[in-house]
Amino acid sequence: MNEIKLLTLVLIACILNTNSPAQQKTSFKFSFNPGKEIPGYIQVTPGTKYSTANGYGFDFGTEPKAIDRGGNKELTGGFVTSDKPFFFSVKLPEGNYDIKIIAGDFKEEAMATIMVESRRLLFEKVKTAPGKFQTLSATINIRYPAIAGTDEEVKRKPRETNKLDWDDKLTFEFSDIRPCICAVEITKTENAVTLFLAGNSTVVDQDDDPWTSWGQIIPRFLQPGIAVSNQAESGLSLGSFLSSNRLKKVMNMMKPGDYLFIEFGHNDQKETGPDDGAFKSYSERMRLFVNEFRKKGGIPVIVTPANRRSFSDDGKITNSLGDYPEAARKVAKELSVPLIDLNAMTKTLYESLGIENSKKLFVIFPANTFPGQDKELNDNTHFNPFGAYELTKCIIEGIRSDNLEIKKFLVKDLPAFDPAKPDQFEKFSFPLSPFSPVKTTN
Repeated sequence: MNEIKLLTLVLIACILNTNSPAQQKTSFKFSFNPGKEIPGYIQVTPGTKYSTANGYGFDFGTEPKAIDRGGNKELTGGFVTSDKPFFFSVKLPEGNYDIKIIAGDFKEEAMATIMVESRRLLFEKVKTAPGKFQTLSATINIRYPAIAGTDEEVKRKPRETNKLDWDDKLTFEFSDIRPCICAVEITKTENAVTLFLAGNSTVVDQDDDPWTSWGQIIPRFLQPGIAVSNQAESGLSLGSFLSSNRLKKVMNMMKPGDYLFIEFGHNDQKETGPDDGAFKSYSERMRLFVNEFRKKGGIPVIVTPANRRSFSDDGKITNSLGDYPEAARKVAKELSVPLIDLNAMTKTLYESLGIENSKKLFVIFPANTFPGQDKELNDNTHFNPFGAYELTKCIIEGIRSDNLEIKKFLVKDLPAFDPAKPDQFEKFSFPLSPFSPVKTTN
């Protein structure tokens, strides 16, 4: 009888383990070659629609066309493409993943821009000549709201409910002039460094064009081996980041050697209680973030808040953030924390461009610039893709000047950036994302 009971318990445990998230598949190889099945790869056709039951497929009603070039080539003998952006999703557990994407076409030129999750940029304008192919590699992070091992979860805002950053799948967005995607490979990794981002709307993965942040652009400048986990959200202060369990989530996911970049100030200055203020609650909470992350072997980095576009008549940026940038600097010095002075760099950047040209960094556009945008956009706080690019380059210079170890993950041959000599807006272009329509408020 005891043997029967033991066998029953073993069978129940096996059933439970089979259905548990921990047993969910964590590696995939997909081929988009319609001409042949390739051993070891799942053949995906344009008619393969994503469903929870299937666990992978083209998503959000997008359906690319498949092209078979024939010949003896396997992975590069065919591909999917479209003249409009298309999405491909894969159901995966939380964690870091190494990905490889093979792109190109035997007969024609191709160009692809690839984003993941909520418009997180990975590869930009990857151009291949006829008969040439590129294997693109990166490490990415996906996360769930649940805090593992507890009955708690991140308290999300209503607008985050359907955000791709928080769902249970990895979503690729393929776009640009002619993306030709031959294959996608996904493998879970336990060894990658994770760069956690804690911040507000100037850091968050923005869902809607043309709003863009440096937090969703920086992955484009990183090599495999490091994954960005952008935990920022619009409207947050250090206090609301804490109260919504987001620091708990970071602490639950982190491991020794990971990084935490902390940028707050815009919303903290709206808190006006008796214990609030730059040198009170803001500084105290900043110390808490730093000390908690350090306790578990992490490396915190304080980032001073980016300036708003607020000029005086003499063409100089006025300080609209009060004592908060200085308080961040003071905490960094006190605790010997690396500091990226984005506040100082953005002041130089805006003033170098001038009152009028600095508008090109921000969400400032006349009505009908974008589909569905029937009202003027005049946002002097949030950035468009060009502005997010320039801020990202400031962050990268901070990584270099602080001699942070993660500088080894920066893409090779990346030129130095001087905020006093910004890039030319006229030479910049960035494909729009169709996932969400342009909103007139953010």
